Amino acid sequence: MHRWNEFPHDNEPFAFPGRQLQDAWDDIHRGDCEPFPTDEDLQEAWRCFHRGDFQEATERADAIGRAAHAVANKATGIYATYLESDQKRQIGCFKSAIERGERAIEAFPDDANSHYFHAFNLGRYSQSISIVKALKQGIGGKIQNSLKRALELQPRHAEAHTAMGMYHAEIIDKVGKLIGGVTYGASESSAIEHFEAALELTPMSPIANIEFGNGLYLLYGEKKLDQVSDLYIKASEMEPRDAMEKLDVESALAELE
Repeated sequence: MHRWNEFPHDNEPFAFPGRQLQDAWDDIHRGDCEPFPTDEDLQEAWRCFHRGDFQEATERADAIGRAAHAVANKATGIYATYLESDQKRQIGCFKSAIERGERAIEAFPDDANSHYFHAFNLGRYSQSISIVKALKQGIGGKIQNSLKRALELQPRHAEAHTAMGMYHAEIIDKVGKLIGGVTYGASESSAIEHFEAALELTPMSPIANIEFGNGLYLLYGEKKLDQVSDLYIKASEMEPRDAMEKLDVESALAELE
């Protein structure tokens, strides 16, 4: 494996040494509802993730095995989304996470995050190759199925609600309301419902605000530009709680420049 790019910001505030990880857990995992791990090696893998050592988090997780699928797939997906500039390597990261997600679903079919992180990386992979191409490959149905299952298992999974909102919005943007509704079950109302559910569950999540803004722009374009801008501004002004949120906030700031 090539050496991944480093987290480009100060990560000292996100170290969570010792007991601090457990004390902060409910707050920093409100979006994915991942339970606190009792295994110390898995705790350390999550510490690596939260401080932005995404490659070490993934390598530690893979050494543990399938039980560590969530941290491996979250670390891989976030790294590829924000820090991998080489498209071939980025796609390779997403593909490895998708394969890991498929194995996790087989091993842990009743774990919401087996399904969610499978869908998350499929979605990011689709964006990297183009949504239209991904739909032609049948990926849309796989994303929808995994997100539906994740939300059946954990209805308060804010990140899955956000991803489901983007599923509906991106399909309508690419193929229109009629084909999107008939072929893929996509609708404006469902998109908004899921985005609003995510914000209600995690109002201080930068990504919940950013993706709601992205979804509104896909659905309504310039008509909703003021609301889109407000959501981005809100995200940009948030105090990040870990390395992932720092990257989210920085991406919002970059869009506002």
